[in-house]
Amino acid sequence: MNATLAGWLQIVALVGALALTFRPLGDYMAHVLTSPRHWRAERLAYRVGGVHADADQTWPGYLRSVLAFSVVSVLFLYGFLRLQNHLLLSLGMKPVSPALAFNTAASFVTNTNWQAYSGEAAMGHLVQMAGLAVQNFVSAAVGIAVVAALIRGFTRKKTDRVGNFWQDLTRVVLRILLPISLVMAVVLVAAGTIENFHGFQSITTIAGEHQSIPGGPVASQEVIKELGTNGGGFYNANSAHPFENPNPFTNWLEIYLLLVIGFSLPRTFGTMVRDKRQGYAIVAVMALIWAASVGIVTANELHSVSSSAGHAAGGMMEGKEQRFGIWASALFAVSTTLTSCGAVNSFHDSYTPGGGGLTIFNMMLGEIAPGGTGSGLYGILILAIVAVFVAGLMVGRTPEYLGKKLRGREMKYASLYILTTPAIVLVGTGIAMALPGERTAMLNHGPHGFSEVLYAFTSAANNNGSAFAGLSANTVWYNTALGLAMLLGRFLPMVFVLALAGSLAQQQPVPVTAGTLPTHRPQFVGLLSAVILIVVGLTYLPALALGPLAEGLH
Repeated sequence: MNATLAGWLQIVALVGALALTFRPLGDYMAHVLTSPRHWRAERLAYRVGGVHADADQTWPGYLRSVLAFSVVSVLFLYGFLRLQNHLLLSLGMKPVSPALAFNTAASFVTNTNWQAYSGEAAMGHLVQMAGLAVQNFVSAAVGIAVVAALIRGFTRKKTDRVGNFWQDLTRVVLRILLPISLVMAVVLVAAGTIENFHGFQSITTIAGEHQSIPGGPVASQEVIKELGTNGGGFYNANSAHPFENPNPFTNWLEIYLLLVIGFSLPRTFGTMVRDKRQGYAIVAVMALIWAASVGIVTANELHSVSSSAGHAAGGMMEGKEQRFGIWASALFAVSTTLTSCGAVNSFHDSYTPGGGGLTIFNMMLGEIAPGGTGSGLYGILILAIVAVFVAGLMVGRTPEYLGKKLRGREMKYASLYILTTPAIVLVGTGIAMALPGERTAMLNHGPHGFSEVLYAFTSAANNNGSAFAGLSANTVWYNTALGLAMLLGRFLPMVFVLALAGSLAQQQPVPVTAGTLPTHRPQFVGLLSAVILIVVGLTYLPALALGPLAEGLH
């Protein structure tokens, strides 16, 4: 089978699998978030935590719970990393340095999983399992919990309550993430991904040299790494490592896992607001952006004229695994940068200017197609509110979305949400480029070196976690700066999302009239897509012009 046919078949199979999952998984997640019944395990968790799960919270109370849980998580993981040499299964690893421990704790708690270290050379098995993997579950659950609160803002009326964070967190972990992870971990083991507690095993290579190969509980963490759009690899090579991702089938399965919740949540949204057409409109926008990105990146890697030497030598295979090839590598790169995942099966630093530039642009979109677990949906709903507002300005009437008026207060929250992440990205990149000592961390000069720094801050602030792999970021300054970018990029937008949820919940829904903008039709899909591209283009175009666009023109 030739590479082109194989590439098309895996895309068709992926789209088919996501389409088959869309309805059952979306409806199941809606049931989980609305069911009045508690499981026994959940009641036990509430009792241990001293939580009254049936007591709804106001949006400030919900926000305080999110922040308190996250602060405790950062402190716990930081301590875990600093003391790992005293823990079981440490494999003789040294304690993680303070700056790197802060960066890693901030990274995993914010669902970013940026790694300024080599996993197999820095982390013992217990830290990987009880520290990093636990955060993979709960950080993903936090994102879904926050979008659930926003959806309740649309569905509730004349109330200041948006749900209970502790109930949402517990249910998402126990009813959604754990069961899927358990089943898929067995599938990955059957397909060749390793799962053991071995330390370093000494082997003799084909060339007769001796090499130490680390084992570990990989498959169980690989699933939640993708399913929760986390992205942190057990090994430094991440999903390019044969122990994490041994063959084309596991590669396809990992792409499916990192997309499945994000593409199913619009169905959850439509079910909870009792208008499934709204969910179809949102998922249509997500699918259009994803499909366009896959086509552009794949075409650039296969045919880009800016890298004619690479194509003449047999294709742009630098930084890509031979067992995956260009098609599967491009599909993975697009999917991981359009979600808040950050897992990679190839080095984006080796991509063509067009392909590599679009992976940056995908993150700059806010990772909304389909985005991270929860964060992608609340990101695109904020942009939908902006699109409705723009349409309202055109016809001169107060905009409404799902029966709720979009007044000055709601638009301020939406505007602050949209401006926060670009401010973090551009200010952070500007400071890094202004400091001579930090510029030396770039392994390349000129536009490509600038792209490495821009990619790093874009990845951190958008809680993606992937890297161009051309930046020496394990320094005190970069660990601190990127750690702060992750924390601000995660929690500041959540403040505005929850404030918006509270403001919407207090309103009395207005009836649909002849002048109400239909937000389930193809016209709205086109309007929302245009607003997304225009908002991002106007915000980031100057920075992109200095990096990948300048490199491509050169």
